[in-house]
Amino acid sequence: MRRGQDEYEFALAALLPMGIAWPRELGTTLMSTVRGLAGIFGWCDGRAADLLERESDPRQTVEMLDSWETAFGLPDPCWYPKQWTVGERQMHLVQRMTTLGAQSREFFVSVANYMGYTLLGQEEDKGIREYRPFMVGMDRVGDNRAYHTDGTLGLWPAQLMPPTGRFVWTVRVGLVRLTWFRASKGQAGTDAHLRIAHAEDLECVIRRWSPAHTIVLFDYSGVLPYGDPYAGTEEVADGAQPPWLYVTTPPLYTPPPYYEPIQP
Repeated sequence: MRRGQDEYEFALAALLPMGIAWPRELGTTLMSTVRGLAGIFGWCDGRAADLLERESDPRQTVEMLDSWETAFGLPDPCWYPKQWTVGERQMHLVQRMTTLGAQSREFFVSVANYMGYTLLGQEEDKGIREYRPFMVGMDRVGDNRAYHTDGTLGLWPAQLMPPTGRFVWTVRVGLVRLTWFRASKGQAGTDAHLRIAHAEDLECVIRRWSPAHTIVLFDYSGVLPYGDPYAGTEEVADGAQPPWLYVTTPPLYTPPPYYEPIQP
């Protein structure tokens, strides 16, 4: 609860002795002095309320952000080389405080989404592809892919590879991260209006948290162009499509220049 200058003025005036020498009328020297002291107390009370209401919350802290980061071992080496905005530093702090850790596909997908990246995949892999070698007696030759509910084919269940291939998995990054300048989340004169980030921090974090016996690969072949100056915001430019609607269609077949039809 915040208490301002008026509340402290009333409290201080109530503590004064009674009598003609202690007037309570506004404008007197005594009450002007009391009001001046109450203003200082009200300012201190407001600053203390700021610390309790805002700075005690790691999602909103600004003035004590450095202290929070020191307490939880930040900045992290995966993020240190770059200049991060206040909002991104708050995100890293909350992630460090709340992450419990796991080794499932869903865990790494949630980490990528929380860090602002979108993984590109199908129903069964969700952007993280695992492999296993072809095994005689379990797999069959030919096209043994399963069909999705929409009629499309799924992934190949096995590949021709050495036995160690089962320890390799691929993270397919679909969209880069867009960091827009936001009030209370950025610093004027320091942070850019828009920063387009590749997944260097995501690579570092996933490689650190991945099982020690595995090898992680990152696939950027599916990164889609935005083509929209308002990408990442709630606005859409005239005639532009959201990035997830961009589809690269194969070109129509055209005969090579040396092709000549057979004359009858």
